[in-house]
Amino acid sequence: MRGKIDAQPRSLLTSTIGPNEIHLYKSNGHKQNLIECIKSRAETVAPVEIGHRSCTVCLLGDIAMKLGRKLKWDPEAEKFTNDDQANRMLWRPMRSPWRLA
Repeated sequence: MRGKIDAQPRSLLTSTIGPNEIHLYKSNGHKQNLIECIKSRAETVAPVEIGHRSCTVCLLGDIAMKLGRKLKWDPEAEKFTNDDQANRMLWRPMRSPWRLA
């Protein structure tokens, strides 16, 4: 739902956040935010760990749908605890000439 915002209660949409209240990080765009943070060494609006975890959830759902069964995920070890076949689906061989040194 890009370009639209909703809240419950709706009064949150028009309320003013005071100067001593918590304000969310403001960014006018991820690309510009990244460049600014490279220069300033500040934390980006979308930290890499959040991106990694968000992407992981999508990939895990895809694996579960392809296998057609429930899976148990260990987020610390980043592997399935109950399914070797699902764990094999977490990676694929790199295409030449790419490799990890």
